[in-house]
Amino acid sequence: MGMMMPVQKPTNFRVSFRRLLDRLAPERTLVALVIVLAVVSVAFAVIGPKILGNATNDIFNGYISSNLPAGVTKDQIVAGLRAKGQGQLADMVSAMDLHPGQGIDFQALAGILIILIAIYLASSAFSWGQAWIMAGVTQRTVRRLRTDVDEKLGRLPLKYFDSHPRGDVLSRVTNDIDNIGQSLQQSLTQLITSVLTIVGVLVLMLTISPILAVISILSVPLSVFITILIARRSQKRFAAQWASTGALNAHVEEMHTGHAIVKVFGRQKEAIETFDRENEVLYEASYQAQFISGTIQPALTFVSNLNYVAIAVIGGLRVASGQMTLGDVIAFIQYSRQFTFPIIQTASIANVLQSAVASAERVFELLDEPEEIADPVAPKVLSHKKGAVAFDHVAFRYEPDKPLIDDLSLVADAGDTIAIVGPTGAGKTTLVNLLMRFYEIDHGKITVDGIDTRELTRDDLRRTFGMVLQDTWLFHGTIAENIGYGRDGATEAEIEAAAEAAHVDHFVRTLPDGYQTVIDDDATNLSAGEKQLLTIARAFLADPTILILDEATSSVDTRTEVLIQKAMAKLRTGRTAFVIAHRLSTIRDADTILVMNKGDIVEQGNHAQLIAKGGFYADLYQSQFTEALSEAVA
Repeated sequence: MGMMMPVQKPTNFRVSFRRLLDRLAPERTLVALVIVLAVVSVAFAVIGPKILGNATNDIFNGYISSNLPAGVTKDQIVAGLRAKGQGQLADMVSAMDLHPGQGIDFQALAGILIILIAIYLASSAFSWGQAWIMAGVTQRTVRRLRTDVDEKLGRLPLKYFDSHPRGDVLSRVTNDIDNIGQSLQQSLTQLITSVLTIVGVLVLMLTISPILAVISILSVPLSVFITILIARRSQKRFAAQWASTGALNAHVEEMHTGHAIVKVFGRQKEAIETFDRENEVLYEASYQAQFISGTIQPALTFVSNLNYVAIAVIGGLRVASGQMTLGDVIAFIQYSRQFTFPIIQTASIANVLQSAVASAERVFELLDEPEEIADPVAPKVLSHKKGAVAFDHVAFRYEPDKPLIDDLSLVADAGDTIAIVGPTGAGKTTLVNLLMRFYEIDHGKITVDGIDTRELTRDDLRRTFGMVLQDTWLFHGTIAENIGYGRDGATEAEIEAAAEAAHVDHFVRTLPDGYQTVIDDDATNLSAGEKQLLTIARAFLADPTILILDEATSSVDTRTEVLIQKAMAKLRTGRTAFVIAHRLSTIRDADTILVMNKGDIVEQGNHAQLIAKGGFYADLYQSQFTEALSEAVA
């Protein structure tokens, strides 16, 4: 199957394969042991047919000897045959180890068979040991790689995740690493064993009969050619099969998630027709792929049988002429069977390795990504946190040729509530990202309590903040665990107090298990507003010096929003708060409102001052008020 799978190929196989092998360096001793075990295992497996041939010779010679008169020598029998004109039979007898009048030596035969069984058992044992050691080598290597990737993700700047699709990053971390592990474990041991088997079998075939060896070797290119020819045709069908599978799955997922909408608009018939059409396409592609790929084995069997016939006929003639023994012919037939399969398997392994190296290349691309600027060697420490923040002539742009923030300056005193408003793309969230050093500024500086944030470690800086985003994030666990995520070692009483402050307690206690209610990572058993309240409770529990709320109340109802505003007013006492809002009615009580447009602060003041000024903020506020009034009248 490895030769029929459409494989993603690496752009630079040699470099990526070398880096992948370097990952095995800590296991080099065990890898060397695996090679030694493979050599021994293959040697035993290869020598087995030769010993079995000797046992066959003993049986055949014993049977012929038992039918010859006792008291005569083999030379006398050969001379008698030649005198009768049976020269070919005389040649065959002369090549045999005969003892006229004696039958089969079952004691000697038993000894040979015991040795043969011991050899095959030893071969299996060494093969098992090889597989066991290699499984450990592979999984430890993959574990180290997965650890390196996980640590790398923690050192990557936010801009990497903004510029790379989440699915692609997850695929590199999960699918690609899993593919590397599975491919290495399967392919390395098989590759070593296959190559050694090819060499060992070829050597023994040449020692037994060079003529028959040449016949067997000639069948190999024909087998490989047939395999590649069929595999190329089946690859296209398999690609069509997987593409059709993806299309069908996508349709089923869409119809399942939008089941209610499909019923409301009466589109069940169209949905079924689309499913039937996609299902038929998948059937045709799968049928052709499986049929074409299924012809490989019969074709190879046919070539193998032709080879078998050639060896049997020529081998039989050489036995009759005394140039070979019957045991050697039988051994050679077994070797010819062993010879073709490892070659085809090696070609298949090469395809699997390409897939592994392609996955490794994607993982190495992630590991090679530029990291965040390292924390200072001797960082300053925020020992007495107050929450004063200042932007001093800050300039920043996501892309060099697209300016965003050119010269921004602002001061937020400790305990102030700073509201940031403006149209989409004005730079509101960017301001917060720069404050927490998710992005590095191009010019100027940002200070917290008078210390440049670049002189602090990121952990020390970010522990100063509590953050609630518009997009809620909850993990699989109890409600208490999700709230407790805000502070290590929080007690049950502290969790409940934070929940009460965020107006979570009342709905949590209505649940069957209360705070021990388990929610999944999507929190599908909670409403959007309830999820938002939980994230706010988490921020309350963290008890931060500086609080950041990015549209934190966008998913709650009006009554709950009012309650949260009152709770946050208490929470803001002695703390600095940055509030990003689109609904301007929620930030009228802010100490300072920053109005941003195209990366600049175009207006600054409290709500009353900005309304009286009649500028950009007043226009935004009046437009929202007019829109709300129009909706109410309608």
